[in-house]
Amino acid sequence: MTTTPNTAVKPYANEPFTDFGKQENIDAMQAAIAKVKSEFGRSYPLRVGGRKIETEAKITSINPGNVDEVIGFVSKASQEIAEEAMQAALLAFETWKKVPARERAEYLFKAASLMRERKHEFSALMLLESGKNYVEADVDTAEAIDFLEFYAREMIRLSTVNESQPLAKIPGEDNHLSYIPLGVGVIIPPWNFPLAICVGMTAAAVVSGNAVLLKPASTTPVIAHKFVALMEEVGLPAGVINYIPGSGAEVGDYLTTHPKTRFISFTGSKEVGLHINKLAADTVPGQIWIKRVIAEMGGKDGIVVDETADLDAAASAIVASAFGFQGQKCSAGSRAIIVESVYDEVAERVVKLTEQLRIGLPEHNFASGPVIDNVSYARILDYIEIGKAEGTLLTGGSKAEGNGYYIQPTVFGDVGGKARIMQEEIFGPVLALAKAKDWQDAIAMYNDTEFGLTGSYFSSDEDRIAEALDTVHCGNLYINRKCTGALVGVHPFGGFNMSGTDSKAGGHDYLLLFTQAKLMSRKA
Repeated sequence: MTTTPNTAVKPYANEPFTDFGKQENIDAMQAAIAKVKSEFGRSYPLRVGGRKIETEAKITSINPGNVDEVIGFVSKASQEIAEEAMQAALLAFETWKKVPARERAEYLFKAASLMRERKHEFSALMLLESGKNYVEADVDTAEAIDFLEFYAREMIRLSTVNESQPLAKIPGEDNHLSYIPLGVGVIIPPWNFPLAICVGMTAAAVVSGNAVLLKPASTTPVIAHKFVALMEEVGLPAGVINYIPGSGAEVGDYLTTHPKTRFISFTGSKEVGLHINKLAADTVPGQIWIKRVIAEMGGKDGIVVDETADLDAAASAIVASAFGFQGQKCSAGSRAIIVESVYDEVAERVVKLTEQLRIGLPEHNFASGPVIDNVSYARILDYIEIGKAEGTLLTGGSKAEGNGYYIQPTVFGDVGGKARIMQEEIFGPVLALAKAKDWQDAIAMYNDTEFGLTGSYFSSDEDRIAEALDTVHCGNLYINRKCTGALVGVHPFGGFNMSGTDSKAGGHDYLLLFTQAKLMSRKA
């Protein structure tokens, strides 16, 4: 790739969201949806070291909002192909690690530019494959663009001599600290942000000089393929990103335990994250390093409301946090803990707002769409039955109409702090409301969880807010706003406890996780 040195990188700014209040933007999205639907049923190959590989075994990607529609058939990697991909990545790493950081960053800048030009096309594919509505899909694509540009700028910053970590000077020596890549890593992104998180995890690793094996979620492999094809289009060298969707038990475990795997970057459930961490901790013959695990593993996030809060704002935030993308976000506010003196009033407002949500096809831009697949559908419905025994059903509580995985947005009231629907991550449109004696009791109830990803505290009392900032134990705490919607470079994202390694994606120290610091000292 021929690049022009970018000696004056512009200050970072987030990608603006599309205003779907304007008819021309609705028309553009609908045209993009029609284009994507015209390509339904195509086959998508693996990409290994520049080769496109078709396999007999396929992953069938379907539209969760209309299960009769097949998005595409994606070739499925085996352990043998995973090994081929590992060898291709090892070979590519030997040259890629020597490419100047600024030049590596230029690939990301170019990819961001092309993605911006095709923004609606990426969003439309994601909408149809994952069940997001217009806004949720648009925000996902915007975040992907943000990750590309933010990490490109971060790599340039880290590569600037002694700028990122100035060293004390002593007479007679010239000292320099540089950040060098780790090696070959495995990238395992989730299905719920199938473009943004996939792009962010992959871009961070490759711009740092690593080569990767990308194993996307089996429910959303086509949007991941579209991203890999884009990186190929901008000229990224063969083997730097190898696209190998496949079984977690077969391909994922094989690569996690591989002696040449240097790091595993994972976003998904607590159970799978702990499994990966355990496998990675065991050394195997031929392994000469401790594998690095970067894990974001979900949450049981909540919003605390005291009696001094703006109750309308709190109720709106509770509903937005609980039911955005059908509650299928690791940051989703599936708990609301409300001081008893205002509990009834807030609960009434939450129910009213929830019942205004309309359910239907994402391509028709309904507020609520389907959950991702039949496994999630069955699990969430089971939790709703559990909730009926643990609290008072205030609204929802059953399947919804449609030829897909539709569930009514569901609210339970008077739920005890130890109830399963207050403690376990459901990852669906289910909200539990709990009553606290006072604001301090509410914070204690919030903290009574094994997770610690996001939280919100609604209050107008500055002393209480100060106490909440100090004592609410989560990686991302928001005051008087919803607990979802982290922006790259604005809200570095990652959680405590069983929510993961607090890796802070979109923050200034994230790339350090994909590098190792080397101190070079020379006698003057």
